[in-house]
Amino acid sequence: MSTIHRLALRATAVAAFAASLTTAAWAQDPIKVGVALDISGPFAGPGVEIRDGLNLAAKLLDNKLGGVPVELIQADMAGNPETARQLVDRFVKRDKIDFFTGPVGSNVVLAVGPTLFNAKVPFLSANPGPSQLAGKQCNPYFFGTSYQNDAMHEAAGKHAADKGYKKVVVLAPNYPAGKDAVNGFKRAYAQPVADEVYTKVGQLDFAAELAQLRAAKPDAVYIFQPGGMGINFIKQFMGAGLNKDMVLISSPFTADQDIIAAVGEPMVGIYNASSYAHDLDNAANKQFVAEFQKAYGRLPTLYAAFAYDVVMNMDAAVKATGGKVDDKAALAKALKTAKFDSVRGNVSYGNNQFLTQDYYLRQVVKTADGQITNQLQPGKIYTAHQDSFSAQCGMK
Repeated sequence: MSTIHRLALRATAVAAFAASLTTAAWAQDPIKVGVALDISGPFAGPGVEIRDGLNLAAKLLDNKLGGVPVELIQADMAGNPETARQLVDRFVKRDKIDFFTGPVGSNVVLAVGPTLFNAKVPFLSANPGPSQLAGKQCNPYFFGTSYQNDAMHEAAGKHAADKGYKKVVVLAPNYPAGKDAVNGFKRAYAQPVADEVYTKVGQLDFAAELAQLRAAKPDAVYIFQPGGMGINFIKQFMGAGLNKDMVLISSPFTADQDIIAAVGEPMVGIYNASSYAHDLDNAANKQFVAEFQKAYGRLPTLYAAFAYDVVMNMDAAVKATGGKVDDKAALAKALKTAKFDSVRGNVSYGNNQFLTQDYYLRQVVKTADGQITNQLQPGKIYTAHQDSFSAQCGMK
């Protein structure tokens, strides 16, 4: 063998070894997920649930996405859009995140969206689904992995119409999700409501609104008051004895396990519509509920369930791309098309990248062992329901 041939073989071997080291180093570089949380502020209750759902999913995946190590970079922004904007700017420029999730409020989503979209960072929403991003402002890097804001309320509106309630007052906070809630309810209720009452975000005293309801004497009241707002409203509503004169229908956000735990027995009997229930009969949900109870000692809310699904969706997408997250367009496509085992059963993204899913009626009950919890009611309100804004979205 010539000296030149031996040198060439040696050079080839050295190059191959160097390439293997590079590959090994790359394999250890973690995927980075920026998580803007509401651990304090008006949405602290839901924020904790989202955090716990995300962390549980990551733990069950051995802190990997598609086999690649993942780092959840978590920070509290207290529901403040400007604080969230600064945090996301840092996530994008300093931390070089590959995915983003976390916020509870739609106002925060709309505030941070432009920065993420310009950087082509996929944003998987664990809770809010603003109508703007479902329709004309839909974006290939935004995924409504939870629901579109109006849809839960549309299901409640259909329930109220089916029950034949003729005089209904709707009450919600005065911010984007509150407006979506009222519009969604009215759309499916399909007849004029008696009144629309908007409250302040973070409001805890509802004496004026309760007096207004007492004077109006509606057949039913529909409320969307998440977190501490809902806890206080229901306590004050029941304390004022208004439940004797009118039916209270709740959004799922004001009748989930976090609110039930804080309010207790007065919750019993309240109906609410949701795309998730902890007693849904599918394998992914049974595992999720069992692991959540083992980890945290409580039943999960829909906030935790949707956050869990966000991580599972990321995992499926990274698998589909072979662990390559640098090609942002390919990663976004994989998020939309890769199948994952949702706790909700069969789900799929529509053209606007909001999930098509089933909606159910739940009722808060007291079980034989004294537990107060939501219970699925027979049948479905909607099957494979696509949100009302998808036709306005130009994506296919």
